[in-house]
Amino acid sequence: MTINCKGSLLDLSTPKVMGILNLTPDSFYDGGKYKNENDLLQQAEKMLIDGATFIDLGAYSSRPGAIHISAEEEKKRILPIVSLLLDKFPKTLVSIDTFRSEIAQLCIQAGAALINDISAGKMDANMIPIVGQLGVPYIMMHMKGTPQTMKSMDHYDNMLLEINSYFAERIAEARKHNIHDIIIDPGFGFAKNIPQNFELLKKLKLLSIQDVPLLAGLSRKSMIYKTLDTSPKEALNGTTSLNTVALLNGASILRVHDIKEAIECINLVNMMIS
Repeated sequence: MTINCKGSLLDLSTPKVMGILNLTPDSFYDGGKYKNENDLLQQAEKMLIDGATFIDLGAYSSRPGAIHISAEEEKKRILPIVSLLLDKFPKTLVSIDTFRSEIAQLCIQAGAALINDISAGKMDANMIPIVGQLGVPYIMMHMKGTPQTMKSMDHYDNMLLEINSYFAERIAEARKHNIHDIIIDPGFGFAKNIPQNFELLKKLKLLSIQDVPLLAGLSRKSMIYKTLDTSPKEALNGTTSLNTVALLNGASILRVHDIKEAIECINLVNMMIS
C-alpha cells in the first residue's frame, strides 16, 4: 500500500514510525515537557535521526477527561511550531493531530503533509470536505463521544463489528469527498476499557477488511501501565511488546513516543516474517 505525501509516493508495505510531539501542557506522558523552541527542535531532530517517517504535532490533549480548549488556543499553540519545524527540517512529513477543519487547513497551507483526526470527521462536519479539497492523506480514528465523555461510552454489543461498520461508513464519506489516501486508527483507549483494548489488539486483523493502511497508537497507554501496575514513564518495554503484536496483526504505522525502539521492533518483526 502507498500514500501520496507532498507529491511523493510512500510505500507502507514496510511499516513506518510516526513520532508523537505533544504541544500540550497536560498530555498523559509528555505534557509540558518541551518548554521552548530549542527543546522542541532537539526532540524533533532526535526523532528524525532515529528514523521517524512522520512527526505528529498535537496541540489539543485528547486524554480521557482532558480540558477542552478553544480553536484560537489550539491555533496559537500549533501554527508557529509547524513553521518552526519545517524551516529547520524542510523535508519532514508533519502530521497534524486535530479534529478541527480550520486548524487542518491552516497547517496544511503552512506545509504540513497529512491530517490525523481522532473523530474521523464527527466533531467537525467540515473536516472531511476540507481534507478532500486539500488533497492530503487522512488518518481517521475510531472513538465514541469526545475526550471529555468517551470514558463512559465503552459499551458494545459486538465491538469489532461496530468498529468495522464505523470505518466502512467513514471511509465511504471520505471517498465521496475525493480523499484517496486513508489510514485507519482503531483508537486504543478511546471509549474502550482495558479488556476491550486487548481484545481489539488480538483481533486487529479483522480490520483488514477495510483494505486501507492501519495505524496502531499503543505507546505508553494505560492498558500497558495499569496492567503492569506501573506508570507511563516505565511503560516502554510493554509498549514494545504490544507494538510487536500490532505489527504481526497488520499495522502499517506505529505512532510512538520512542522512535529507536519502534524501529528496532519493526526490523526484528520483518526478519521473522520475510
